[in-house]
Amino acid sequence: MPRILALDVGEKTIGVAYTDETGTMAFPGETILREQGYRRDMAALRQLVADRRITRIVVGVPLLSDGALGDQADKVERFIAQLRGSVRVPIERQDESYTTASAEALLDEIGRPRAQQKRTIDSIAACLVLRDYLGRTVPSPMQNDSEGLA
Repeated sequence: MPRILALDVGEKTIGVAYTDETGTMAFPGETILREQGYRRDMAALRQLVADRRITRIVVGVPLLSDGALGDQADKVERFIAQLRGSVRVPIERQDESYTTASAEALLDEIGRPRAQQKRTIDSIAACLVLRDYLGRTVPSPMQNDSEGLA
């Protein structure tokens, strides 16, 4: 079954999320600290792809409110170019606008103190990117059931 890895790429961290074995549910993973440059980032991601038997990567790209690419999106595009040279699985883009704010709101709602949010915010944002990607690519069981109804 397909295993999908989602990434929320920031200046200091990379949030990671995965699908389950069926490729239909998203779960937050770890957060990679970006302290030693692209080589270490790419090595860590290659290891995740191998260890988790990843078949596809989805990278969140922050679009501006008008849908255009801004400075941060340009940085993510450069990251994607590096990633393409490091892994041998398809890479797709998903709009990740407001995922960090949504992740913060979710963590606030469940009562996670702000000091603890820093350790998980990026992986939760990656999970939201993956959830949105799955929502547009995986048909729900209800859609399949309703097709046969008259």
